Amino acid sequence: MSETDGFDDVTEADIRAVFDEQSYVADDDIVTTVLLALRLGRPLLIEGEPGAGKTELAKVLAGGFDADLVRLQCYEGLAAENALYEWNYTKQLLAVQAGESGVATGSTSDSHDESVFSEPFLLERPLLQALRGEGRRVLLVDEVDRADEAFEALLLEVLSDFQVSVPELGTIAASTPPVVVVTSNRTRPLSDALKRRCLYLHVSPPSFEKEREILARKVPELYDAVAAELCGIVGRLREEPLRKPPGAAETIDWARAVATLRENGGPDSLSRAEIRRTLGAVLKEVEDVERVDDELLDSLVEAARAAREAAES
Repeated sequence: MSETDGFDDVTEADIRAVFDEQSYVADDDIVTTVLLALRLGRPLLIEGEPGAGKTELAKVLAGGFDADLVRLQCYEGLAAENALYEWNYTKQLLAVQAGESGVATGSTSDSHDESVFSEPFLLERPLLQALRGEGRRVLLVDEVDRADEAFEALLLEVLSDFQVSVPELGTIAASTPPVVVVTSNRTRPLSDALKRRCLYLHVSPPSFEKEREILARKVPELYDAVAAELCGIVGRLREEPLRKPPGAAETIDWARAVATLRENGGPDSLSRAEIRRTLGAVLKEVEDVERVDDELLDSLVEAARAAREAAES
């Protein structure tokens, strides 16, 4: 990063302060990798299961460093015109039909300002917005594994040199490079070329203690004992061969659902019926919900009891 970005002298203490301010619970490896990404100006590739907090990390960096968040949500078939730029064809057509003085229909004019392929007709998409913006920016390329290999190739110039080539305008480079966070759920392998350009971070499902701390920060109105029980149950669910194992995001959703049902108080422990009624907040596939039969439900109740005792000891 350039000196104007304010990241050349960022310290580990600064990173931890940002995470604390944004209520993001991070292990030492996350803090160190984020610090290196900021200091070295390298893109950060984060892989892990859905709901592990990958996207949230980019949002935390944007909020903590008072930066604009530019998000590109990837999907199958994502093309350059959706990610980089496209021309405002309606405006171009109107300009040509109106016969505006000096407007050319091609890009061979001596002055770009005299062509319909010039700045006034350019529509910026997320990648170009992030490169041409001013001040601090965080570019989030979310779920890059949902896009195809051709889109990865498109990303390489952005990740390597913080620039893109627009045939009609030439090369557009960032005067102030953004912080780049690329996330992947590992639904397919990513190319070596993309990985080489990034620092790498794998986010695993949180431990019992880390998940309790997350709930304490995100859902402070929930009884500590109930939060411990929820963490114990989620940990037990992750041992099952579920189609979509719950991540930290689902645990937070479940905790908020339980807290909402207990707005006027309630017991300081989860009942069997309460667990059954609220499973839709943590399990998001019908096969997973149906898997929780009476036997597994007994096991979840036992896991909740054990987690509560461990938290109180």
